[in-house]
Amino acid sequence: MAAGEEAGSVPEPGQEQEPAVEEPRSFKDLGVTDVLCEACDQLGWKVPTKIQIEAIPVALQGRDIIGLAETGSGKTGAFALPILQALLETPQRLFALVLTPTRELAFQISEQFEALGSSIGVQSTVIVGGIDTMSQSLALAKKPHVIIATPGRLVDHLENTKGFNLRALKFLVMDEADRILNMDFETEVDKILKVIPRDRKTFLFSATMTKKVQKLQRAALKNPVKCAVSSKYQTVEKLQQYYIFIPSKFKDSYLVYILNELAGNSFMIFCSTCNNTQRTALLLRNLGFTAIPLHGQMSQNKRLGSLNKFKAKARSILLATDVASRGLDIPHVDVVINFDIPTHSKDYIHRVGRTARAGRSGKSITFVTQYDVELFQRIEHLIGKKLPAFPMQEEEVMMLTERVAEAQRFARMELREQGEKKRSRNDDDDTEEAIGVRNKVAGGKKKKRK
Repeated sequence: MAAGEEAGSVPEPGQEQEPAVEEPRSFKDLGVTDVLCEACDQLGWKVPTKIQIEAIPVALQGRDIIGLAETGSGKTGAFALPILQALLETPQRLFALVLTPTRELAFQISEQFEALGSSIGVQSTVIVGGIDTMSQSLALAKKPHVIIATPGRLVDHLENTKGFNLRALKFLVMDEADRILNMDFETEVDKILKVIPRDRKTFLFSATMTKKVQKLQRAALKNPVKCAVSSKYQTVEKLQQYYIFIPSKFKDSYLVYILNELAGNSFMIFCSTCNNTQRTALLLRNLGFTAIPLHGQMSQNKRLGSLNKFKAKARSILLATDVASRGLDIPHVDVVINFDIPTHSKDYIHRVGRTARAGRSGKSITFVTQYDVELFQRIEHLIGKKLPAFPMQEEEVMMLTERVAEAQRFARMELREQGEKKRSRNDDDDTEEAIGVRNKVAGGKKKKRK
């Protein structure tokens, strides 16, 4: 089929198979083998999602795939099931490699592989930064079936771990490819492509089709089939999106007002910096909210600890930087709050994609201060809709300002104390007591006081 071989052009999904009159209603209809259908059933996957309906039959035919699908659309299942089915047919160690941009996403994909493959004895290993390389080398020596890795750490092992190579690899998956490339992993990806067999199946999944992704597609895929679920940027239909326009100095008070108004829900609050994430978490905890931070300056164990407390509903508010905006399957987020508006409009789609997942409804509220108007207009332009204002009682917000100001003062003191405590002894505290930010925050404050 010549169309797919021209540089950059890919056959449309319909070119490969006659479009079915009615969509398949079960995984069995898609060609998934019985033992894996049972595994899907145990995971509570009753009906395949759109991307799974598009991608699985094509993947089972042995074709390369470009999957364009929004976050929360069931992409992991779309590549894990065909890989596990192929592994059942020809069992082999070091069979598949999944590349992913963040550590959290790697652990999450690994969980799904383990869950789907538990009955057939599939072993997977996660290779990411922030974790001891020695124990990873030992895990690789056992030759797992599936490796889920961030590009940087994998290259490190390919270059330095004796006896480890991927010369027998049969499947390569690049998940969130646009983000892998945005995080400047291009050289690492090139190195990996050079040391794995050319004769392999490749699945490239991305939420957006950027120029870099097209270039990667030409380098890594052979005559791929395009499975697009949403070609234009869009947010899930069941998501109610709002904005509130506020003076920047009252941001904290408005946040507290909304948390009170929508009490009983689980919240994910996005901040632009690690420092602000930490500060806001302390502020809310001073006001009696169960808030927990998640950001890039926390150690890997603490990040996972935060995530698990939130998943287990032991905490109802997760404050995060964009490290958590993509690919994390946190099942029960009811409300996403953009406390700091995202500077890249596409990040808005990924952030609000944390709610209204898998057919549930959800809300998102974006804070727009006098400095954010242009960024907000760009977001509205990208998603192609004007957002309504969230109904507010201004006077009730103003009644909160005194209590909030006091909590802000305590939060600042705590941040400073944590910085000093961290320097005096490297204590192993609870995630929530917070993290490597301390040194920086405390250091910054001291300089100002001098």
